[in-house]
Amino acid sequence: MSKICLCLTGKTLAHDLEIIEKNRKYVDVAELRVDCLDPDERFRIRRFPEMAGLPVILTIRRESDGGKYQGGEGARISLLAHGLANAFTDPRLNFAYVDLEDYLNVPALEEAARVFGTKIIRSYHNIHGTDDDIVEKLKSLYHVGDELAKIAAMANSLSDVLRMYRASQEMTDMNKILICMGPFGIPSRILADRFGSEFSYTTMAGQSLGAPGQLEPKELSDHYCFKSISNKTKVFGITGFPLRATFSPTFFNTIFKLEDTDAVYVPFPTDNVKTFLELAEALNVSGASVTIPHKTAIIPYLGSQSESVQSIGACNTIISDPRGWIGTNTDASGFSGSLLNFIGKKNLKGKRVTIIGAGGAAHAVAAEVYRLEARALIVNRTAVKAKELALPYGFAWDGLDHHCVEHIKKYADIIIQTTSAGMEPNIGEDPFALYQFSGREVVMDLIYTPECTAFLDRASRAGCQTLNGYDMLIRQAQAQYELFMGKEFPSHLLSRF
Repeated sequence: MSKICLCLTGKTLAHDLEIIEKNRKYVDVAELRVDCLDPDERFRIRRFPEMAGLPVILTIRRESDGGKYQGGEGARISLLAHGLANAFTDPRLNFAYVDLEDYLNVPALEEAARVFGTKIIRSYHNIHGTDDDIVEKLKSLYHVGDELAKIAAMANSLSDVLRMYRASQEMTDMNKILICMGPFGIPSRILADRFGSEFSYTTMAGQSLGAPGQLEPKELSDHYCFKSISNKTKVFGITGFPLRATFSPTFFNTIFKLEDTDAVYVPFPTDNVKTFLELAEALNVSGASVTIPHKTAIIPYLGSQSESVQSIGACNTIISDPRGWIGTNTDASGFSGSLLNFIGKKNLKGKRVTIIGAGGAAHAVAAEVYRLEARALIVNRTAVKAKELALPYGFAWDGLDHHCVEHIKKYADIIIQTTSAGMEPNIGEDPFALYQFSGREVVMDLIYTPECTAFLDRASRAGCQTLNGYDMLIRQAQAQYELFMGKEFPSHLLSRF
């Protein structure tokens, strides 16, 4: 089973020990990044394993490998030797591991480590990308039985993560550590055991030089229940790009934990739907949520579609099936349930509605607005997309510019914002700034993070009734749960949110 390794990048040993104490119950191993220590602290490292009270990796990383060490190789080797010198007979008081890069060939240092039970991690780092020959690189790193072969490579796309996983499956009999750095690599950190990786590296928020994509120890241990993940654990997830703000992992993992279900819900950021589906099949993912910008792009890859996907033209949920991915849509019912509950109505008959946007979420909203008997206007920056969405329902359409303001006033009973404008990294953006609210409109923004977008804030200050997308999120997630798990959602657990 994979272990959680806490990367220590403090300037002093005392600070690193404080970090250990804060995270001791979450981690199994610590990595002392000596290159991050102040120079006068580096000569005190020998006693650190004894002070730490848990297995420690000795690491001195050069700048070219993503570290901070700027001295010469001779001085670095001497410092490594100092950390291994005067070993105690009790191996718990010595460094449990020493990380030596593939190009560092010092037989005397390696022998000294082995004599006193310190295992060697033979590592290769590529902070720019992922090499093509991962399997061959692993083979070249692995020398003797007490070594771990480690590859840490930047994942510039989810396809790099997929290649790393496939390489891990070719080398199942090798003791290894595989790390996909960067946001795309998050699945490899949570599912380290599936990748055959001995460790998953973590760091505390605010610590310098934590590798890109590292999660916090508590998040990995408690939120994702890392130590409970096995080959029997069901994997679910969410795919989209860039996935900076999504509440879904918190929702599903909390529910799984509360009802003691052996399952985990993992973020899979990707800009390529086909690659995600290939990785999902390789990892045996049971189901996934689909979000911006993939709700329409995923449809050609589905083995079958629900009536909701066929009528809406967007898919936000997929379920694994031997005959291919089954696609459905829970956004529609989540949206209508939330809006109708908010306004206290059973339908929208007689209402005139403006829908901002023409993406996957707008497709679900338009279908429900039509079903609920409202008349609507679709406005979008690209007018032709607004037209394409509006025509099947007989809705009006327009471009989102100054010329549409008078048009919007005729459809202003309810205004629904469906785009990503106002989310990270564009917090503060108002996609509807050209329109002046009268205060009589009901205004809904499907965004839930931040809780109040600039768009909603402006509407609220004008006196409008406003609603964000949080309630819609919970409603559609409940429906997804029932599709994923094949059973009724445990509603009594909603009090935890």
